[in-house]
Amino acid sequence: MADPLITLDGVTRRFDMPRRFGQPALSMLAVDGVSVRIARGEVVGVVGESGCGKSTLARLVLRLIEPSAGTVTFDGTDLTDLSADKMRLARRRMSMVFQDPYSSLDPRYTLEDVLSEPFRAQGLKVPPGRIDELLTAVGLSNRLAHAYPHQLSGGQRQRVGIARALALSPEFMVLDEPTASLDVSIQAQIIDLLLRLAGERSLTYLFISHDLGLVSYFCDRILVMYFGRIVEVLPGPKAVPRHPYTRALMDSSFVPDPAARRTLVPITGEPPSVHTPPPGCAFAARCIRASDSCRTTRPPLAETPDGAAVACHHPIA
Repeated sequence: MADPLITLDGVTRRFDMPRRFGQPALSMLAVDGVSVRIARGEVVGVVGESGCGKSTLARLVLRLIEPSAGTVTFDGTDLTDLSADKMRLARRRMSMVFQDPYSSLDPRYTLEDVLSEPFRAQGLKVPPGRIDELLTAVGLSNRLAHAYPHQLSGGQRQRVGIARALALSPEFMVLDEPTASLDVSIQAQIIDLLLRLAGERSLTYLFISHDLGLVSYFCDRILVMYFGRIVEVLPGPKAVPRHPYTRALMDSSFVPDPAARRTLVPITGEPPSVHTPPPGCAFAARCIRASDSCRTTRPPLAETPDGAAVACHHPIA
């Protein structure tokens, strides 16, 4: 890979909870030693069950929360070492689209106010015609500039969220499940919009989702997370997964094409406690291929020449 735009090196985030009512203090490892490189112009997906650390990772990449360990580098600059003023300047080159388009928009603001907010936060003036340009870019009429979020549909609100993320012409965008709260037909429109914008503006995306099928369609490369760790890297949307967890995600996903449809096989069992992580593979208690070594020794993320990687003692051939 050429010089990456984004590099995560051993990024870890631990949340400590204070002692209460005589109970011992607890600690939770939400992201555990994640290392990732994202090339300029690449669309990288992160997929996994709820609670696996996807959204925490998204916020760590943008330094919206601080890592407990590790570094995040953007275009050669270590973001974890920047002062607050320099970090604010760096954020002009990156942005985020949130999952819930309604709660991420201030209901007291008109769309013009919403789209002007990134400029105000950076101490900049809104260029003439910029609001109309942003609305047009996401397929909305400029007549909506004086409308309020509650007057829009869910799909229109998410388009506003995307327009706000584009306001300062970023190079890198984190998309945190941007279609999860939308109807299926609207999801397709939003995905097509994001693909068009990526091509027109040479954007780099980190796409967070729990939908492996959607990620396979949208992304160039897929990272599979479980229990705060990257357990597999799929170098392309058609790559065959080798980790039992990734295969289980595929087998539990609905396929609309009758010719390709398979029997849904749900993932049974529960993840281990976040307060007392197991010494070995976190998926061992739910894995039919698990052995004693899986329960005692954590498998490393082993890379292969084709760009894939899997953290498993007994990968599927």
